[in-house]
Amino acid sequence: MAMKFLYKEDLEMAIEKQYLSDVAAILSHRHDNGADLWATPDNKLLKGSPFSTFDSVLYLLELGMSPQEPVLKAAADLIFSAWQEDGRFRIYPTGGIYPCQTAIAANVLCHMGYAEDERLQKTFQHFLDIQYKDGGWRCNKFSFGHGEETEYSNPQPTLNALDAFRFSQYLNNEPALDRAVEFLLEHWVIRKPIGPCHYRIGTLFMQVEYPFRNYNLFQYVYVLSFYGYAKNDRRFLEAFETLKSKTVEGKIVVERVVPKLAKLSFCRKGFPSELATRRYSEILENLNKGH
Repeated sequence: MAMKFLYKEDLEMAIEKQYLSDVAAILSHRHDNGADLWATPDNKLLKGSPFSTFDSVLYLLELGMSPQEPVLKAAADLIFSAWQEDGRFRIYPTGGIYPCQTAIAANVLCHMGYAEDERLQKTFQHFLDIQYKDGGWRCNKFSFGHGEETEYSNPQPTLNALDAFRFSQYLNNEPALDRAVEFLLEHWVIRKPIGPCHYRIGTLFMQVEYPFRNYNLFQYVYVLSFYGYAKNDRRFLEAFETLKSKTVEGKIVVERVVPKLAKLSFCRKGFPSELATRRYSEILENLNKGH
C-alpha cells in the first residue's frame, strides 16, 4: 500500500523492518469506518474495533511509529477535538459522556506524549474529582441491572485511568491513585464480576492478551508495576508470578489475540512476541527500581 503521507525512508528508520507490513496493514484500515483516521463521518472514535481510532493509534505506537508522524499528529488533533472544557472527552456525537470513554482518550494521548498538555491536566483533575468511594472509576450505566456487584467501580476503566496517570506528575505522588491501585489489587482477591459492566478475573483474564486491549493479566501487571503502592503487595506479586509462569525462556507468548489481528506478525497467537516481551522487560525493570 502506498503511504504518501509518510516518507518511506524516515518510516523505516523509526520502525524495524519486520514490522513495516503490520504498519501497512493497520494503515490500510484507516477509512474502513467511513471517514479518515479510522473514524466515522460523525467522529465516533471508538467504533470499528479492533481498528477504531484509539486502537489503531496504540498499535502504531507499539510498532515504533513516532507520534510526530503526520498520521499520528492528525489523529491526536482529532482526539483533542473531542475534549470538553470540564476535562471530559465526547468520543460519540450523541449520548452520555462516561468516565470509561474519557479514560480511553486520555490514555491514548498520554501514550502519544501529551500528558503535560493543559487540556489533559484538566482531565487528570476531573478524574480526581469524580473518583468513586472504593477508589476506582465508575460509569452510571447499568447494562446488567442494579445488583450489589454494580456498587463497585469498573476495573478496566480504572486500569486505563492509571495507565494515563503514570505519564503524569501524579505518579507515586498522589494518595488518590494509591486508592485506585488498592481497588484493583482487591479485585485480584474478589475475582467475581464487579462494576456496572461486570469485569471479572476468570479464565479469559488469565490468558495473556497482546496488544493491550482488554482487562487481562498482562496489562494488569504491566500498569500496576509502575505504582510503588503495588510493587511489594502480595496480591500484585501473586499476579506477577502467574504472568512469569507463562513466559517461555523469558519471553511472552501470546495466548489470545482478537481474530482480526491474527495475521499481524507482532502479536501472533501461540508464538513469542518480541514487542510484548519488551513490555514484560519493563515490568522487571519497574520491580527492580526503588520506590
